Amino acid sequence: MAEPRGNLLPIYVVIDESASMHSEIDELNAGLSSLHDALLGEPMAAAKVRFSIIGFSDTASVRLHLADLRRLSGMPRVVSRGATNYSAALTELADRIPTDIAELKAKGFAVHRPAVFFLSDGMPTDGAVWKTIHARLVDRAHTPAAPNIIAFGIGQADPEVILELATKEEFAFVSIAGADVGGAISKFTAALTASVVHSGRSLGSSAPELVVERPEGFRMAIDVV
Repeated sequence: MAEPRGNLLPIYVVIDESASMHSEIDELNAGLSSLHDALLGEPMAAAKVRFSIIGFSDTASVRLHLADLRRLSGMPRVVSRGATNYSAALTELADRIPTDIAELKAKGFAVHRPAVFFLSDGMPTDGAVWKTIHARLVDRAHTPAAPNIIAFGIGQADPEVILELATKEEFAFVSIAGADVGGAISKFTAALTASVVHSGRSLGSSAPELVVERPEGFRMAIDVV
């Protein structure tokens, strides 16, 4: 059997693009641009990551797909539109992840379990429908490449919902009540950048692991619920 070309960690950043994000969308785009700049300065870590961005509101839109950030001249922009349909985002992940993993393996890579960084500023507008899709997505018997989901709530997000989204209690974070939403987004993107860099570095070590950084000004959702 041929040796793998290398180890890869697929990372999916899932961003709430609902209308309530309108005033903070520029802050979010600036944060994603800063993440790209940081990864350009960490080429060894960046080489271990394939990066996707999915924006969701009434529907899900893939803004970036399995990108090697070293090869990008800039990041795509997310926009503000519509409602907060969690089902749309989770369905996109459920459809896309198995195909993406198969594609990377077919190219000769060893692929680690995907990581999803999910950011929302409000309650899901599709009621409890999303929970059924979420259950299938994270069930490793149903979805062998089921991702680790790290969930972040800002603004009016419900800590209990954020806790349900995350695949581990320690992967669920909410901004401190009353915190400035724009500032919370800036801290989220800073923590996301650190998580991507440190996880990428880890994949080049003898003990690879997913590294999750808690954003400054956030607390664990379990402590709020």
